[in-house]
Amino acid sequence: MREIFHLSTLAIKKKLKILKEDEKVLLKSLRKENSISKKTDFENIVKKISDYALIDKEEAWRSIVNRTSQQNPVPVYESGRRSWYKYAAAASLVLLFSVSYFLVTKNNTSVKKNEVVNTIIEIGKDKATLTLEDGSVVDLEKDSIYKNSNASSNGKRIVYNSGNQFTASNILTVPTGGQFNVELADGTRVWLNSESKLKFPVAFKDGETRQVELIYGEAYFQVSHSTAHKGSHFKVLSRGQNVEVLGTEFNLKAYNDEESVYTTLVNGKVSLSNKNITGKILQPGQQSVTDSEGNTAFYIRQVDVFNEVSWKEGVFSFNEMKLKDIMKVLSRWYDVKVVFKKTENENVLINGILDKDQKIEEILTIISNTNKIPYEINQKTIIFK
Repeated sequence: MREIFHLSTLAIKKKLKILKEDEKVLLKSLRKENSISKKTDFENIVKKISDYALIDKEEAWRSIVNRTSQQNPVPVYESGRRSWYKYAAAASLVLLFSVSYFLVTKNNTSVKKNEVVNTIIEIGKDKATLTLEDGSVVDLEKDSIYKNSNASSNGKRIVYNSGNQFTASNILTVPTGGQFNVELADGTRVWLNSESKLKFPVAFKDGETRQVELIYGEAYFQVSHSTAHKGSHFKVLSRGQNVEVLGTEFNLKAYNDEESVYTTLVNGKVSLSNKNITGKILQPGQQSVTDSEGNTAFYIRQVDVFNEVSWKEGVFSFNEMKLKDIMKVLSRWYDVKVVFKKTENENVLINGILDKDQKIEEILTIISNTNKIPYEINQKTIIFK
């Protein structure tokens, strides 16, 4: 049990990017020794959770802050509220790893045998296509270096030059099974989730509104403050909605296959507008919901911010979420189709946090065993029986 918890602790430190070299070797060794069939004493897990204090949370937070400051030399709005969801992720991952071992080993006879037929389902990765102003398309992916006069990419993100004078726009498209991030010419950073498309200018003019468009999908924005750009506001257009900010961090979800658009504010302040409403203000921790055509009023509610933005941190967080909605998220990341043979299984509520680097079979086993729902994978289709 202690070894499994130690493995969990090291995995958290790796996620927070504070894992030391000797710990990397130890983590690799523990993962080999502790196979998925290893027995786990679940009754002791709750007692061991207190050992989370073994992780130096201050060190973890300093590491995150340092990385942020190095990657974003242009000042952005900072808030003391930022750190709590980082720690929530780490604390939850302890439970995730321990419970995952328990669920797979203790409950493996609780449902009918799951079947896997002719399947090769890959874990999502960094990849995108860049459409240039002349219409040409460039593939961006891991281990692929790209550079032109306006920007450069290391295969994980693309960074635009701050001294650009061009007024043309580029389009960054992230396919199903992908993720990518871009640093715009003004220093604003945008993380794009799977199945997303962002249109943006190659350059911005100080003093004029900086405007981009999330054509569809989900994006996390870390906006360079207006004070660094002669007071120019930053505006995001997306499916009937306008989001205007001075400098802040927020998440915008506007998928084509969803009826609503969701805007979640992490810190700062944003102003929302659509066809009928102007100047609706969001406060940190709030989420607005409106229809994708921009015809209805904004419904404002308090949310668990971590659940909404955890995808950016490398994990999926689900709190009382219906299985059909969870599978919609997973289908985008793993590029699969999902079929439910029983309607009642679609509405089963799930709680949990899952690492985006996990194989889909591991996640499905956890879901299946905890809820007694057998599944089958046939090529790239997941069927819940």
